[in-house]
Parts: sequence; C-alpha cells; structure tokens
Amino acid sequence: MARKVLVLGEVRDGSLRNVSFEAVAAGKTASEGGEVVGVLIGDSVSALANEMIHYGADRVVTVEDEKLKQYTPDGFSQALMAVIDSESPEGLIFGHTALGKDLAPKIAAKLESGLISDVTSLEEAGGNLVFTRPIYSGKAFEKKIVTDGLLFATIRPNNIAPLEKDESRSGDVASVAAEIKDLRTIIKEIVRKASEGVDLSEAKVIIAGGRGVKSEEGFEPLKELASVLNGAVGASRGACDADYCDYSLQIGQTGKVVTPDLYIACGISGAIQHLAGMSNSKVIVAINKDPEANIFKVADYGIVGDLFEVVPLLTEEFKKLKVNA
Repeated sequence: MARKVLVLGEVRDGSLRNVSFEAVAAGKTASEGGEVVGVLIGDSVSALANEMIHYGADRVVTVEDEKLKQYTPDGFSQALMAVIDSESPEGLIFGHTALGKDLAPKIAAKLESGLISDVTSLEEAGGNLVFTRPIYSGKAFEKKIVTDGLLFATIRPNNIAPLEKDESRSGDVASVAAEIKDLRTIIKEIVRKASEGVDLSEAKVIIAGGRGVKSEEGFEPLKELASVLNGAVGASRGACDADYCDYSLQIGQTGKVVTPDLYIACGISGAIQHLAGMSNSKVIVAINKDPEANIFKVADYGIVGDLFEVVPLLTEEFKKLKVNA
C-alpha cells in the first residue's frame, strides 16, 4: 500500500544529524512506493532542504520562525501539527533521539495515534510492514505491525543504513506557515557538557572506559585511541559515579543506548545495566584484567590484560595502518 510518509529532519548547530538520513531511508521503506516528505523546523533551515532530497526525500516542507531557533516541545509540536494538517500523511518517522523521544509521544497523543518507538529495523514481510524493536533491556526483540491508522515510529540511530547520496536528485521545497504562540518554555541558555568531536549516539566507533581506568587521567589513552579511529569516548556508570568523567558520556540502561560498528570496552566488568546500552554493537572488543569478567560473554574479541598496556599498543598499530592505507 503506497502511502505518504513525513520524515522529521533533526538540525543541530546548523547541520542535519545523520539520523535524519537514516529516517529518510526508513521512510522510503515505509512509504512502499509512495511519497517521502522531509520536514524541517527551526529559525533558518530551508538551506538544508536539498540535502534531505539528495538522501532520498521526494520533497521538503519547512516551518521557520525565530521562536523555533531552539527546540521546545510546545513550539515544535505546533509547527509539526501545522505540517500534518497541511499534508495529511499516512506515516510519520522520527529519530529515536532526545528530541524524538520527547516530541513523538506528544504528537501521537494529539493525533490519538499508536507509536512504535526505538525501531532497529523495518522490512516488508508477508504483505505487512514489520517493525523490530528491542525489549527487556535488549535481551529480546519484538516484531510489530500496524493494522489500522497512522504508521508512526521512531528509529534508533545507527541501525538503518541511509540511502546513497545522490546530488542529482531534485524536489520541491515549500514552507508552511504556523502560528507559534503561548510557549510555556523559553530557552535562555544552553550549556553543553558533551564531549567534543563525534556525537556519542551516532558514532561508528566508541572507546568506553569503566572503573578500571582508575582516574580522570586514565581516560587519556582512550581519548587518543578514539581520535585515531575518528570515534567517540563513552563510559560505564561506575566510571561516572567515581567522577572519572561527566555523566554525558554514560552508556547503559540509565544512560545512552549506542549501536556502533565497533565498541571497545576498557576496564568495564559488564554489569547488565551497561550491557543494555551497548550489547547490540556490531563488533565488541573487551579489554579487562579479569578473565571471568561478564563483558567477555558478549564480546566478539577479548583481550585479557592491563588496559594501560593494551590501549597504547592498539593506538600505535592503528596509526601504522592509517599511514599505510
């Protein structure tokens, strides 16, 4: 059944986040031959519209207002509802990000619609669109289909591959007027504690440290390896609780859920809460002095040894590989 699917593009610091293009790819599958319409909301976002089209959107609708310069749930929901009223879509796809997790339930409630959240794959099977999502902290997966009403889902970053960029694609870019009023939230200032460089939730490579790093300085070798691999640094809750690093780096059930191509766990024992946040990584490498550490049960490769000896050796080897590449 061909359907019109709206895909929300997520803008950060003047550029589109990767999950926007992954959402377009999911929207393409969900549309089943129908139309994929990108949606951009912000203060000045129309310049980014063509990028969504290059990644597979058929056309883009923008809502621009200075009150939308920073995300607020009431402002963005007013803007998005104006687009939904104008377009009457049969499907909606958001990224399962901090923004998406906050906005999607609000829109679903306004539309009296169901919502499938944290989708890791979407495929056609037996005449139905089947959504797969993890449950029980990633220990099992459930498959869902939409039998009636709006098809509404959020997708987990780094799980659905974006379509190949095609700069020859073109499409219509239009704006929708929305009255943004009665905002109950006003953003006065944004203070970011996140690490510089690669976004942890979208990183293809993550080097994570646990209590085994022993100190704030113990993260330095991990940062160097992450820099060589163009990756991000993460941490277990134990490392955050010990003040070795900021909680913005925390991965796990009460932190960020990540699914990189490569996850290197350094000095992490492998508590179930941490595994819930990273066990779906494509390749897991564990470095730990304890051969009985729980992390080795989920690791594809295990190195029993002192991370302060192993990590610098890995860094040097990767440097050599990059030079010879």
